[in-house]
Amino acid sequence: MRLTAECQISFEASEPTPVIFMLRPRSGQGQWVVAETYLLEPNVLVTEYTDTFGNLCQRLVVPTGPFRLHTTACVEAADTIDVFPGAPFVPIQHLPEEVLRFLLPSRYCQSDQMGELALEIVGDAEPGYDQVEAIRHWIQTHVDYRYGTSDASTSAMDTAQSHVGVCRDFAHLGIALCRSLNIPARMVVGYLYQLDPMDLHAWFEAYVGDRTESPTLGRWYTFDATQKEPLGNRIAIAYGCDATDVALSTQFGAMQLLEMKVSVEVDEGNKK
Repeated sequence: MRLTAECQISFEASEPTPVIFMLRPRSGQGQWVVAETYLLEPNVLVTEYTDTFGNLCQRLVVPTGPFRLHTTACVEAADTIDVFPGAPFVPIQHLPEEVLRFLLPSRYCQSDQMGELALEIVGDAEPGYDQVEAIRHWIQTHVDYRYGTSDASTSAMDTAQSHVGVCRDFAHLGIALCRSLNIPARMVVGYLYQLDPMDLHAWFEAYVGDRTESPTLGRWYTFDATQKEPLGNRIAIAYGCDATDVALSTQFGAMQLLEMKVSVEVDEGNKK
């Protein structure tokens, strides 16, 4: 399906403030960027670079006063996400080098402290995809989605203890539990069509077998513990080990967020 995603953000800066934004999706697995716009008011010089995860990052200095950013992206998104019950665990010695970092504990995903809980959750599920799905299902049924119950410091350990959180917390918990079983997992932020209420969204991906007959082939699969069933029509913006790597706005000074509006609509003239 062809989707148009929009994000409007307004700030007030009390002094010139360096900022790194991460708001441009890139074409890749499951999505193709057809067209996009990136408007700044007032207009300022922007430089762009690609970080170590392949994310597109926009670097600029917000001037003193009001500042508005409006992005749109027209994207061909996959109607469904791939599922592969029974896909096997990929032995660590066969993982690509670029995947190894997603096995390690990180700031918000203390996987080195969650092995006991992970084993309890997965039970006798087969190593690989089935274990990840058991983790996703456990989070979806045991953690309440509730606004205002977490903040920027909330970690996977906190969520495992409180059993409440938002999409970011669900993703961190899923990632930490997967890594504790030596399954690579990473965080994704982006858009989800028909998300209710509409906002930017977070989910996780796990790296398991691509073909059951080959223990050396693997790929990333999408898991979203906030949803009861697999949903497609996602537009990924950024990937990382946890929220530290996928912040859509990182500021280095005094700047206040005033408003953010997000929408995802079907491009009626280009339905696929």
